[in-house]
Amino acid sequence: MNDIEKNLHEIKTSIPEGVTLVAVSKTKPVSDLMNAYDAGQRIFGENKIQEMAEKWETMPKDISWHMIGHVQTNKVKYMAPFVDLIHAVDSYKLLKEINKQAKKHNRTINCLLQIKIAKEESKFGLSEQDAITLLNTEEVKNLTNVNIQGLMGMATFTDDEQQISDEFKKIASFSENIKTKYPQLKTLSIGMSGDYKMAIDFGSTMVRIGSSIFGARNYQ
Repeated sequence: MNDIEKNLHEIKTSIPEGVTLVAVSKTKPVSDLMNAYDAGQRIFGENKIQEMAEKWETMPKDISWHMIGHVQTNKVKYMAPFVDLIHAVDSYKLLKEINKQAKKHNRTINCLLQIKIAKEESKFGLSEQDAITLLNTEEVKNLTNVNIQGLMGMATFTDDEQQISDEFKKIASFSENIKTKYPQLKTLSIGMSGDYKMAIDFGSTMVRIGSSIFGARNYQ
């Protein structure tokens, strides 16, 4: 059993049933992804569309590809043929483009609305009010080729566990509230390598784990 298989096994046994594990494979070579694939992992998350498209072309076709990074509208067309879930949707303009490109391929693409919970300026996302407004608009309801299935949030990059806990608590309670009107928003994607156990305690149904599976990332 290699390191990747061992790490995957440990993480999978620590995650309760009903929580989806997205193996964040950005910057990692296909050989690493195939190690995870051979260990049974079928959901991979990437943050660059070109890199994800290249991996999609060479890897087995029963993989579910998740786009977890910020998405530029003009890049949607490159992943529309195959992407399964887009995590970071933060505008009507982007939703409209995803719908348009999905339609061309006769597909429905799943999406999560990114809610801004972090204190950092650099993090993207909608405010709670903007998300509600978006969901309520007729234009969004008429997008037949996108399926908004939940919310995603990224906590502040900090060692302050109390702050992370407060941010997770905020999006978890928003998720519960919004489900009373939109019960289809079942997915709550919060939690990464350093804080996924805490995220699960707050009701996360999807965790995005990279370095704890594949080891530290090599940024060029």
